[in-house]
Amino acid sequence: MEYRTLGRSGLKVSTLTMGTMTFGGAGAFAAVGKTDLAEAKRMIDMCIDAGINLIDTANVYSNGISEEIIGEALGGKRKADVLIASKARMRIGSGPNDEGLSRHHLIRECERSLKRLKTDVIDIYFLHEWDGVTPLEETMAALDTLVGQGKVRYVGCSNYSGWQVMKGLGISDRSHQPRFVTQQIHYTLEAREAEYELLPISVDQGLGVLVWSPLAGGLLSGKYHRDSPTARQVGGWSEPPIRDEDRLWRIVDVLNEIGKARGVSAAQVALAWLLGRPAVASLVIGARNETQLKDNIAAASLTLSFDERQRLDAVSRPPVLYPYWHQQFTAKERFGAADLVLDRSGL
Repeated sequence: MEYRTLGRSGLKVSTLTMGTMTFGGAGAFAAVGKTDLAEAKRMIDMCIDAGINLIDTANVYSNGISEEIIGEALGGKRKADVLIASKARMRIGSGPNDEGLSRHHLIRECERSLKRLKTDVIDIYFLHEWDGVTPLEETMAALDTLVGQGKVRYVGCSNYSGWQVMKGLGISDRSHQPRFVTQQIHYTLEAREAEYELLPISVDQGLGVLVWSPLAGGLLSGKYHRDSPTARQVGGWSEPPIRDEDRLWRIVDVLNEIGKARGVSAAQVALAWLLGRPAVASLVIGARNETQLKDNIAAASLTLSFDERQRLDAVSRPPVLYPYWHQQFTAKERFGAADLVLDRSGL
């Protein structure tokens, strides 16, 4: 297992992170998975044995049951090298303060997560989603309090737009508060929008990227085809949205071709492509069962050739939007590392 430094921090994380959205299976999350405590223990042990050192969860996953299962599975006595990431922002009750990123909600939910996880500290605490009502200054100050109290070690954001990430970093720098060291985003061969702003920002500002749903909810696993919807879709889970199905299946065709030639699954090829992208520190892999998890873990040791990456880039390349096409024509002689993240070769 390879370990990468998370952004500008000194923290080393495995290139694969164990995702636990399937733990619990309560409410709407039953469409994703229904992993119980016994199977969760086995999966966690598999990941730790493979060298994975980061477990990712959120207070909203099965209404806190995911965190409870992790706490029970680890026995309330964490191994020294096991890191835990959690998140807060989403609605977790019916009250007026049961959602958002206010100081009240964020600190309360962190303390509740600590109890469910049976730990004294959360290693990486993510703002799970943007809150346009709460002043970001209030949110960043609340994170500063949590870090100062020793309840959180590092902070990050998730599902933010480019300007929202930069606003948070600006507030932290101006106020001398803990800075985002990571952002957790959706990024796959099918969904490469992050290359417009989020990945360049990560390169420029030193954010280590964690990728959620790196197989696009199973669509890039190679198990599904044009006439066979995924198990998540059948269960009513709509993420991620697919805007061009023909393009999706062309990508899957290439994944299957490369996987067959290499003697590996299409899922491993899709994950290996992501691990070769700029700023990507770790992929959050989840699984409905141990067989899927074992296959995904194997991607950590797969390296794609230049030609294989070129084929995947060509079939998935995003359109070059303004102002990037204009910059390509007039400014490419002075491109820096962040500018080179976006693939402009299709122009």
